[in-house]
Amino acid sequence: MKKPTAPSGSAALARPRHLQGSPAHEIRIIGGQWKRTRLKVPDRPGLRPTPDRVRETLFNWLGQDLTGWRCIDAFAGTGVLGFEAASRGATWVAMAETDAALVAQLQATRTRLDAAAVHIQRGDGLMAMARVAPGSLELVLLDPPFDSNLFDKALAAAALAVAPGGFVYLEAPQAWTDERLQPLGLALHRHLKAGAVHAHLLVKPAA
Repeated sequence: MKKPTAPSGSAALARPRHLQGSPAHEIRIIGGQWKRTRLKVPDRPGLRPTPDRVRETLFNWLGQDLTGWRCIDAFAGTGVLGFEAASRGATWVAMAETDAALVAQLQATRTRLDAAAVHIQRGDGLMAMARVAPGSLELVLLDPPFDSNLFDKALAAAALAVAPGGFVYLEAPQAWTDERLQPLGLALHRHLKAGAVHAHLLVKPAA
């Protein structure tokens, strides 16, 4: 859901039509205790909240109930992925975001929802994952800017942070195969293509 960088190529194409051209928009949490709660989507370059259908599929893949899970939303943007996880019972959800205005919005949403499980930090998602104890997370949420070179680094950091048997969700402008993922210590579990977006649920194989 994410980053304030100028959209280019498939990143621009991936931006939902209803988020183009007008100054303010909303997206809704689709499950859990905050179901139907709306989050503001400011009109910022490159900000691509994960669409409802993709999020619904993701949390169906994960089994809906995330009670007790520890998660990180490393490129938070609107925070909709992280708030979805907390809404479904995750007990610790870190959100990292570099844009000051988006951080302020995340903090306002956290206060409005009284989301005690959510911990917001302004800063780089790679550094945020590096601060997490290795193998301590059940879920890592990754949606880097599509025109960035962060994908390999983000996946490598996620593979260290997630527990064996845990999951990494990745949005990308192209499909990632097991051949590309294996050197990073991850395997493809599920895949969905929605427009120009490839949504992947990856798993860290148990030892």
